[in-house]
Amino acid sequence: MGSKNYLIEGVSGTGKTSVAEELQRRGYHVLHGDRELSLRGDPLTGKSLDGPVPEATREDPAWVHEHHIWDEDRVRALAADRRQPISFFCGGARNVPRFVELFDEIFVLEVDRETLNRRLDARPEDEFGGRPDERALILRLHETRADMPVGGVGIDATAPLDRVVDAILERCGAGDEAPA
Repeated sequence: MGSKNYLIEGVSGTGKTSVAEELQRRGYHVLHGDRELSLRGDPLTGKSLDGPVPEATREDPAWVHEHHIWDEDRVRALAADRRQPISFFCGGARNVPRFVELFDEIFVLEVDRETLNRRLDARPEDEFGGRPDERALILRLHETRADMPVGGVGIDATAPLDRVVDAILERCGAGDEAPA
């Protein structure tokens, strides 16, 4: 059996990192896109932005968000690796449309505005969403769903973490069985 690749998406604060950590705890192969695959780049070309960026631009949450992409070559290589029966790519990137075909299914973590506000309230200022201007952007993206991949399967991420992960695994056909 060839490996299956799944993308777990959602706006900041919906629980992508928590889901990734729980999947890892259960023994699944997880790629933390925001930690392992991200770079500052052009979402249309997938190319890294070279050279210094003016501080005012670097500090603008909309610019930071728009230029948060994943290394496309690395994503393609990891998705082609058949050593793992299932790989979960967790995180968000503005260039996902350039490699969306690599995923067998896309899961979009969904929460209501109240839950999102509560989670953002708990964020430290040095984490994206911890500052008021970043929070305003996240709330706008939550409202408009502007960044969400088309055709993603909605997952109620207001449920307890174990049930969120169970729902994803069930949809993948993995059920309760841990990977070999």
